[in-house]
Amino acid sequence: MAGVVLENLSNRKLSILGVTLLLVLVGFFLIGGIIAPSPSNVISALTVKCIDSKKVFNTSTWFNPRSTKSVQECDQVSSLKDQKLQERQIEANQIVFAQWLPLPRGGKQLDMSRWFQNVIAVIQIDIGYSEKNPIGPDPVLRMFASIGYRDKHDKEDDWKVLARATEDRHLECHLDDHEKEEGVHYHCNLIPFFELGSVHYDYYLVNIRIPVLESRGINLGIGSIEDIHVVVIHQNGGFTQVWFSMKTVVFPVLLAVLVWFWNRIQKLSRLPNLLERTLFSLGIILSIMNLPIEWLTLTFNMPYMLLVGDIRQGAFYAMLLSFWMIFAGEHMMDQVERNKLSVYWKHLAAVIFGCVCLFVFEMCERGVQLTNPFFSIWTTKVGTNLALTFIILAGMSACLYFIFLCYMIFKVFRNISAKKLSLPHMSSVRRKFYMGLIYRFKFLMLITLLCAALTVIFFIISQVSEGSWKWGDENISLEYTSAFLTGVYGMWNVYVIGLLCMYAPSHKAVANDDSVNSSQEEEEVQLTQIPSEASALSSFASKAATD
Repeated sequence: MAGVVLENLSNRKLSILGVTLLLVLVGFFLIGGIIAPSPSNVISALTVKCIDSKKVFNTSTWFNPRSTKSVQECDQVSSLKDQKLQERQIEANQIVFAQWLPLPRGGKQLDMSRWFQNVIAVIQIDIGYSEKNPIGPDPVLRMFASIGYRDKHDKEDDWKVLARATEDRHLECHLDDHEKEEGVHYHCNLIPFFELGSVHYDYYLVNIRIPVLESRGINLGIGSIEDIHVVVIHQNGGFTQVWFSMKTVVFPVLLAVLVWFWNRIQKLSRLPNLLERTLFSLGIILSIMNLPIEWLTLTFNMPYMLLVGDIRQGAFYAMLLSFWMIFAGEHMMDQVERNKLSVYWKHLAAVIFGCVCLFVFEMCERGVQLTNPFFSIWTTKVGTNLALTFIILAGMSACLYFIFLCYMIFKVFRNISAKKLSLPHMSSVRRKFYMGLIYRFKFLMLITLLCAALTVIFFIISQVSEGSWKWGDENISLEYTSAFLTGVYGMWNVYVIGLLCMYAPSHKAVANDDSVNSSQEEEEVQLTQIPSEASALSSFASKAATD
């Protein structure tokens, strides 16, 4: 009977395979820890206050704080309390907060790199306390925001509109009673500003207007705004290069192993069982996630890549979680008919429902951002509460899933221990053979638990780390290093490649017993419900049912 490679591979070859995969996994962690820089970079820029000399409110005019062509483009003022504002009777509608991204360094104008991939921007507003103009209850800030772009070869004043919108943001500011002195700044949370799915252009120009229209009740009770800081978070270009290189190397390797695995399945005289089909599907989904189409972003403007990346990763999560349920269930000895997808409909329905909720949440924000980068689900209290609820429920669901998976694997281990009682009735050769299989199987299940734990931790940290910038408190963000990110990504690939190698059908046959017992029937120690043709680990030749 031909089993799988895990059962029939010699200890020496299995050790070589295991050590090789372990070294590759360590290499992934070392690449992130030694070669790759931090995953993201944060730029905080104080906007320049420009005066629009025209009394007519016009949002189509660009104000460039670093223009060398004409000082008329940005008549700068250092403070909104400057005396010349009163002398010239400058109104709030004529103040434009402008900033050119990126900031210069060492007197040299830098440019945004396409290696940055995506940008998340939030704003920090400095509001001074004033008895004459205090912050009212539940203040709403209405701003007219514009983002322009141009490349190096464009003319200096040739700014093109990337996005322009009128957005409302709720201010969450507080000041203790003992701090209420004239000019003291309120403690305000960060405010979501915009999110770009690609960084295709060299320069970006941000213009913000906060007009006060008493007749329409716009921007009343928001306090005395003094400055606006634009905080930009983008992927580090050096990390992107390492990330793309890793995907470029891993993709063909996994694809080759996947082809080899399915080729061995096709040579069998039976149809592939459920575990084999699920493992093959997992390899396909991981290959799609590994496909390094991100290289195209260095040439083409692909603002939808952020959404595509989230969809690919979400599909992988769904397939991986489903595989673990089937993987543990197919090795369960509970006299339930297995090898059918319908047996796991409850488990898979829960996973699919959670992933659909995740997809809807992503589409509600990043889908809309394809047409309006200023849109954010975090801008309203209802949206913020909904988003926070989703993150909390997603984290709790991930933890509950891991606990349930631990319970399933515990049941598998308990049933294996019960089956081991039948081993003393076997001959010494077969008993030694099956004990080795049991130890191999247990070790593989422990590796599965470790992989599941790191996956859950990675999911929770990534959700909290990204969301913390949007709900207004970057101090509670959970930082993960490049080593953790590349290590988890490498772990997924090493784990799937290892399973494909070890669960591929083997061309060897299970060794026969000694001559004394070769003509006798051995008792069956069935560890899984997988057909015997697929795996000796799944079905041992015996007659344990008669004991």
